[in-house]
Amino acid sequence: MSDLLEKYIKEVSPVLQERFGYKNKMALPKIEKVVVNTGFGRMISGKGSEEQKKIIQNIFHDLSLICGQKPKLTTAKKSISGFKIRKGMPLGAVVTLRGKRMYDFIERLIHVALPRSRDFKGISQKAFDKTGNLTIGIKEQTIFPEIMPEQTRLSFGFEVIINLRTKNKEEGIELLKLLGFPIKQK
Repeated sequence: MSDLLEKYIKEVSPVLQERFGYKNKMALPKIEKVVVNTGFGRMISGKGSEEQKKIIQNIFHDLSLICGQKPKLTTAKKSISGFKIRKGMPLGAVVTLRGKRMYDFIERLIHVALPRSRDFKGISQKAFDKTGNLTIGIKEQTIFPEIMPEQTRLSFGFEVIINLRTKNKEEGIELLKLLGFPIKQK
């Protein structure tokens, strides 16, 4: 069992149950999944097919190292001439994490990666939506210890979305604060 999951079961859930007045443990706020996604449409536009394949391969390699799971290729659903996009064109990569991999990724994110990022002062409460889900934008993949900056040819940013099962924003903020996320006060 992951340290974070153990902390949730032993320390966080009793506090949440008392604070929000839940009678049933199954109704408590919890993390459902983590989605990591990136778009590389701009990086590959105007490049030859061999260059495009290399860029996509590098991004897939780095994402699979970071997440511990192979990314899924996302393609354009329809053509948009203004953006020079054709139907079926590769646009990005997405990884959906659940279970043990999800908790391992979150642990590395809050204890290793975020403190290593430049000028990091905490996660803003504006990053939460009205249902309590958290979205974090990461500018460079090199903040993760699995990525060697000397060996990477291209730098890319990605988005981490932490989907929570909560009723409102306050429950989501409280859950992640208790789990150890560095969330700024208002």
